[in-house]
Amino acid sequence: MRLHAILVLLPSAYAFQIQFPFKIPKFFSSEGITLEAVENPPPPSATPRIAIIGAGAGGTSAAFWISKAKERFGLDVEIDVYESNDYVGGRSITVYPYNDTSLPELELGASIFVQANKNLWRASDEFNLTRKDFDDENTETAIWDGESILVSFSGSWWDTAKVLWRYGFLSPKRTVSYVNTMIDQFLTLYGVATPKWDSVGDLASQLGWSGLVNATTVDYLLKEGVSEKYIKEVVEAATRVNYGQDTDHIHALEGACSMAANGASGIKGGNFLIFEQFLNHSGANVYLNTPVSRITPKSSEQSQLWSVKSVRGTVDYKSVILAAPFHSTGIKLPLVLTEQIPAQPYVNLHVTLLTTTSPTPNPEYFGLSASTEAPRMILTTNETAKTGGAKLDFNSLTYHGLVREGEWAVKIFSDHEIADEWLDHMFRGKVGWVLRKQWDAYPKLPPTSQFPPVKLDQGFYYVNSFEPFISTMETETISSRNLVDLLLNDEFGSSICDQTISASSEEKQPAETSSPDVKDFVFGWDC
Repeated sequence: MRLHAILVLLPSAYAFQIQFPFKIPKFFSSEGITLEAVENPPPPSATPRIAIIGAGAGGTSAAFWISKAKERFGLDVEIDVYESNDYVGGRSITVYPYNDTSLPELELGASIFVQANKNLWRASDEFNLTRKDFDDENTETAIWDGESILVSFSGSWWDTAKVLWRYGFLSPKRTVSYVNTMIDQFLTLYGVATPKWDSVGDLASQLGWSGLVNATTVDYLLKEGVSEKYIKEVVEAATRVNYGQDTDHIHALEGACSMAANGASGIKGGNFLIFEQFLNHSGANVYLNTPVSRITPKSSEQSQLWSVKSVRGTVDYKSVILAAPFHSTGIKLPLVLTEQIPAQPYVNLHVTLLTTTSPTPNPEYFGLSASTEAPRMILTTNETAKTGGAKLDFNSLTYHGLVREGEWAVKIFSDHEIADEWLDHMFRGKVGWVLRKQWDAYPKLPPTSQFPPVKLDQGFYYVNSFEPFISTMETETISSRNLVDLLLNDEFGSSICDQTISASSEEKQPAETSSPDVKDFVFGWDC
């Protein structure tokens, strides 16, 4: 049996949990969603309207959370979702080898979520979606520094002995403690007494995470007594596969998240199905291929409105939720709003998906004998390159199961395009289908104490204020739940769960509550 301390040692390369930004090719149109045709804007209506910009995890879940208030309390509001692409899912998208839909789909973007991601886990249950369990895949994992394989692990007692000889027992144990402490605090975001925030910095303080976001992963763990070798080899393997960043650049909170991949799952058919279902259950009007070009304030006798300009024309809204990285959208906002959103640099990542009939990578590339079976999951550390050694050709290389008998899918992450010649050598001339995509993949996450506001102005809210804090599919749904509660309170005297705000008990009643003792209680889904 694997030691718990070793489970954190060689983290899952399936993680790649975060969503990609909105610079995504139009591979296909989403199906199964009630879509509004692009048309002239609707005539003025007495029913207040909320605009949501972006149909990824944040935008689709925001529509879903609003619908909970409509369902529970009869809140009278229309929801319009604008998406510049021709599909739903944002940075979660699937492709098929050889464009053959009879073959298993491959996630080009956000690949997994874990059981601690209670919103996505609950959604997959509620929407009757089938989860795939990646933890069952028993794959030998190795860490490569560009010159040699430092350590490999497949779960045998001998591998465990080698790992403990290299790193000792205390460093894995202390790292497990660091990750588990973060997870325990994270889970409070789903409880009946979940914190609510209008400042991400304040939330960091409430959760006791200010020290984590103010320090690099390497500096924080060194202070926790974790050895430098373990951090710069094992922990860095996790931060590089999950966020494309080294431990001396990424803050310690996201470093902990990158190690928390136990229970890795995905949705059969593609993770984007969760976000399609959020919209299906929200009753929102969904406008695909409808980029928003400008949002401006408009005064009315009753309250401030927001005018949203797109190819549909200009429509006025009581509230706007921006659920996309602002600087990637090209939307023009008043200067008073743009000044509140610092420029957010992103990691430029190259993803190479391919199929091969080679059962393992070429062992000779890794300095092994030709008769050796090379590991099928290769993670990397950048430490050798930093000290003048060989530059790494890739961040990670992972076999992702059979495409069909005798042919495997492989995913490679790198900071540059991988050439055909390199692939030919790595897979011994046995490469079939190849797809390359360059992404602005995930935000660069250095230590920080500054975050964009959740509320930019009256009636204007920003889901991606959370992204410099933690960047995952799940945390987009948490951010949207929080700001929808703020919006409903501010603009409608309502909320997702408690309808007693700003109203007498005769007019409004609280939602039926679920017992907080129920094991699977998830705030928002339950009240």
